[in-house]
Amino acid sequence: MTQDRTPAAASGNRWGARPGGGGQWHFGLWAPSAKEVALRLGGEDSPMSRDDDGFWSVTARAEAGQDYAFVIDGEARPDPAARQQASDVHGPSRLVDPGARDWRGDWSGRAWDEAVIYEMHVGTFTEAGTFRAAAEKMQDLADLGITAIEIMPVGQWQGARGWGYDGVLPFAPHPAYGTPEEMQDLVEAAQSAGMMVILDVVYNHFGPDGAYLHAYAPEFFEEERHTPWGAAIDFTQEAVRAFFIENALHWLRDYRLDGLRLDAVHQIIDPSPHHFLVELGERVQAFELGRPIHLITEDERNEPELRDTQLYVASWNDDYHHAVHTALTGENEGYYAPFAHDPIGDLVLALTRGHVEEGQPRHGKETRRGRPASHLPWTAFVNSNQTHDQVGNRALGERLVSLTDPRGAEVAHAMLLTSPFIPMLFMGEEVGETAPFLFFCDHEGELARLTREGRQREFKDFLSFGEEVPDPNAKETFERSRPFRGEPEAMERWRDLTRRLLSLRAERIVPLMTSGRAGPARVARTGPRALSALWPFKDGYVVARINLGSPPDTPPTTEPHDFAIGDPAADPFAFALIVSRN
Repeated sequence: MTQDRTPAAASGNRWGARPGGGGQWHFGLWAPSAKEVALRLGGEDSPMSRDDDGFWSVTARAEAGQDYAFVIDGEARPDPAARQQASDVHGPSRLVDPGARDWRGDWSGRAWDEAVIYEMHVGTFTEAGTFRAAAEKMQDLADLGITAIEIMPVGQWQGARGWGYDGVLPFAPHPAYGTPEEMQDLVEAAQSAGMMVILDVVYNHFGPDGAYLHAYAPEFFEEERHTPWGAAIDFTQEAVRAFFIENALHWLRDYRLDGLRLDAVHQIIDPSPHHFLVELGERVQAFELGRPIHLITEDERNEPELRDTQLYVASWNDDYHHAVHTALTGENEGYYAPFAHDPIGDLVLALTRGHVEEGQPRHGKETRRGRPASHLPWTAFVNSNQTHDQVGNRALGERLVSLTDPRGAEVAHAMLLTSPFIPMLFMGEEVGETAPFLFFCDHEGELARLTREGRQREFKDFLSFGEEVPDPNAKETFERSRPFRGEPEAMERWRDLTRRLLSLRAERIVPLMTSGRAGPARVARTGPRALSALWPFKDGYVVARINLGSPPDTPPTTEPHDFAIGDPAADPFAFALIVSRN
């Protein structure tokens, strides 16, 4: 059935090509400094009119599938809001109306308490690396107990390979993955299997190759403010805010997504009284789509403010990852250093309060980070043992299971999937994948050289890596990052472990979570490398006994448990779980 939606024109959007009635299309571009702008369509250039806000517009007869471009002061450029490109990011755009899809079946979404997220990179998830191939795997993930897939960014970038964070056309699905229709097929396949679909979006910068807005709309950026990628995007400009708000609505409306994960919101700099991120959340949550929409942030500041608005449901919690990682590996370089001082103590904080760093002094750190966030629900924290960042930003892309005791990795897996925070797995983690996930891209010429040298400089001070940094532009680096190449029996053992844990979570733990929290968590250290946790709910409680290197000083009282790995009274690595309902 065709999804009910507010037409783009009615939502106030003036960017890009929007279908109207009777075969007419409305074209718009914000280029306040341009002297002349024309629409190139069907071999003809039609002058566009400028309004007082700097928008150029024209209405023309056209049909889906035609190619077009904007001619700006004599230079033909792609539409920055193109829904599809004819080829690469430098050439003409193609007319497409993703909102015209006839969706099969209804979809009313899922509650956030039920979320078990699976982070996926489309290009490496399958051998083909396409939306179509990924769609064929959706039922398998659902059968495992996954309830949401989170797709790494798909906005088109130059070249075939990449993580997606260097996109320059954020409305257009990357053509190496497939067409807009094939991306919608993937969404439909996931939702037909009962899973939500969340898309990772990048609103803090554009990639280095093909971002023509810098040339013809310098007002889009603010030279006085900088991010790690250059001049900051100027979110005080109404046209800029409208561009990204329409992008969010586009994905949610036209691709029937269930949520968005906003990359590095700490780099979205906006001195406006009404911050862009608040306006974005308000617009999204006011948009009637007939299902709950879940907005997630990545925010290294550990600030609870956006979650306090209740517009954003959760934020990635790197503190939990760092505590688990340092406890199991002993690594103490870079951002792991403060957590390596007392990882078990930090894990107690993470399991009690969510964040570890809440503005208090930290060992080896001169600056303080974060504010108290324990008032937030436990589901406001997305916890993980692996992510594309934490694996791929290592020089050699090693996964946790390759860096620690095998039983320790299993204990961490069980702790992640049964605690009442929102768990996220990185593709392959569910089967104990040991293949690396490396940083890769597909740049050419000088940009390729700069990327390669920058990667080598980044890791030169890490003693454990030396000079063994794979060339990110080499196709071999991309190919090495494909998961599901392990020993079949070992993968099946891990798959069974994941299935059993997620079944327990869905059947016993989620109903307690839905009943509501009944007080603070009670988490205590029971030995140098051991701890116990109790999370109370209105309808019962969850208790975990966790050994991450040694048993507790005093063995716990023998009690029936619902799940166990090893013997928590005696084994250095062990886990036991008790789920009790009133």
